[in-house]
Amino acid sequence: MRSTLTGPVLKSGADWIACAPRADQEKFLEGLSEGALLALPYLFEFWALPHQLPPEGEWRSWVIMGGRGAGKTRAGAEWVRAQVEGARPMDVGSARRVALVGETVDQVREVMVLGDSGLLACSPPDRRPKWEATRRRLVWPNGAVAQVFSAHDPESLRGPQFDAAWSDELAKWKKAEETWDMLQFGLRLGANPRQCITTTPRNVGILRTILASPSTVVTHAPTEANRANLAESFLEEVRARYAGSRLGRQELDGVLLDEAEGALWTPKGLDRIRMEAPPGFDRIVVAVDPPVTGHRGSDECGIVVAGAITRGAASQWRAVVIEDASVTGAAPAVWAEAAIAAMERHGAERLVAEVNQGGDLVESVIRQIDPLVPFRAVRASRGKVARAEPVAALYEQGRVGHLRGLETLEEQMCRMTARGYEGRGSPDRVDALVWAIHDLMIAPAAQWRRPRVRGL
Repeated sequence: MRSTLTGPVLKSGADWIACAPRADQEKFLEGLSEGALLALPYLFEFWALPHQLPPEGEWRSWVIMGGRGAGKTRAGAEWVRAQVEGARPMDVGSARRVALVGETVDQVREVMVLGDSGLLACSPPDRRPKWEATRRRLVWPNGAVAQVFSAHDPESLRGPQFDAAWSDELAKWKKAEETWDMLQFGLRLGANPRQCITTTPRNVGILRTILASPSTVVTHAPTEANRANLAESFLEEVRARYAGSRLGRQELDGVLLDEAEGALWTPKGLDRIRMEAPPGFDRIVVAVDPPVTGHRGSDECGIVVAGAITRGAASQWRAVVIEDASVTGAAPAVWAEAAIAAMERHGAERLVAEVNQGGDLVESVIRQIDPLVPFRAVRASRGKVARAEPVAALYEQGRVGHLRGLETLEEQMCRMTARGYEGRGSPDRVDALVWAIHDLMIAPAAQWRRPRVRGL
């Protein structure tokens, strides 16, 4: 089941009071008992905007996706309150053990716990939890406990178990996929463990995965939805500076854009270069990015086959990625056999392999399979992004095409950004692709352009 609610819509009890005539307002307030008046500020269902209330039905994950200042943090804190509190201060709620997960421990403490819209500020005095700084946890009068975790340390979630969780700004976590996986293994207590995710949208893999799950529900709102609680000068300034921009759509409208911020490749761009059949090539190479280790838990071994047409001037050369033959968790002999088999399938003239990690051992493993294989060792002297950017530029120029069937490689490519790789593990398939295009297009073109000196 997947549902989406959007805002802004003025349908809360507070909206009704604000719009009512003054006589009706006074009549309503005078009709409340002293206890009801004291409780009124803490009745979030009365004050909440539609996107701040959880959808009905059976769901496991509720994603609150909105612009800056849209009220996501308050909604997350109030949802945790609703899980842990009972009808009276000492009554137990539906959840007893809660995980509070943010990018860092400091951000969890300062925003989710102690912030203006955090758990302490939202809680009525007789139900307010106690913050135990040394143990990084909140303890409610009824015994419920919320523990603090950082997305920088996914392993800290290995062991504890919960019946509820609140994850804040998940789209900016550095180790998002690892942290999310560990949290899911621990969310196993009670009859119906649930979690709330509050985030400004960014097109990262983990958020796309969560949104695609049938057990996820979504509410959404732009910054403007919460304008009653924001300074008018702030709204005027951000509208003037960012309205209509890509950053404005993401940070103010809360829209999940189609591509990762600063991505070197995009899905739309790759769709435009798809080819049905390969042309006749002048050269074909197989490039390998070997894993550091060779066992089931090791990184992938990137193996990419590409061909090029290198007739005429270097500016006229074209390349096509033919196959992604990468293997996962394979021993050295296995990935070496896979690389040589790819050479034989496509009639490749050379095997190119990065040797930064394995050194001479990489060539030795390959030659154990085929002693006569044409082999070229390459060594990375720059970072992954710096190596990938010239190759991405060739894609932008329309000088590299893709055959069909490269979905896994392309997904990894779209997670390569100017800041680094935003996916899980290492982008070994992309590394192999970069080495293949470099060997076919970039290195020969540099040599072709180099002036020749006669008589030496």
